[in-house]
Amino acid sequence: MAYIELPVVPELGREFPGIVGLMTFRPETAAPINELVNILLRGESTLTPGEREMIAAHVSWRNDCFFCQTIHGAVAAAQLGHDEKLVHTVKTDWASADISPKLKTLLNIAGRVQQGGKQITEEDVTAAREQGATDREIHDTVLIVAVFCMCNRYVDGLGTWAPQDPGIYRARAAEIVEHGYSAVTEAATAQIAR
Repeated sequence: MAYIELPVVPELGREFPGIVGLMTFRPETAAPINELVNILLRGESTLTPGEREMIAAHVSWRNDCFFCQTIHGAVAAAQLGHDEKLVHTVKTDWASADISPKLKTLLNIAGRVQQGGKQITEEDVTAAREQGATDREIHDTVLIVAVFCMCNRYVDGLGTWAPQDPGIYRARAAEIVEHGYSAVTEAATAQIAR
């Protein structure tokens, strides 16, 4: 149970899990967070949505945020041929994952930024550029990390609950892939309003 009283969903008999529950509590703050996440993870980019979701899942794993690492891992897998094994490897051992050298350098940057913004070095950025990463890809990687560090702390700092059933995350991932993050939150808020 969350540390604050969140709206209860009659069908669940409790609040929505993770960040969804928090977003139903403050829809006015949910909107800008969702907009930024939609831009970063689903908007125009030379990185695929699956690659960007893997960055989010990796950072959430490093922050030990079960809900975020599991939902973003499920969304990544849904966009990568349902390859849950690949996503798990990227979360836990990206250096040995079967991904491009460019993505490996971006995950290296992600890990450094997750530790602290000043942990990234010019050498890290140079290595990413040598593998073909653009300034925009480097920028967006750092911003994805910053946003997910915030979201992980939001979810865990208010003690939200997280289902253990992977099927729940797969089903939610399919909705996110089809409709985006904002639509899923709006549907949850509408469900509570009924």
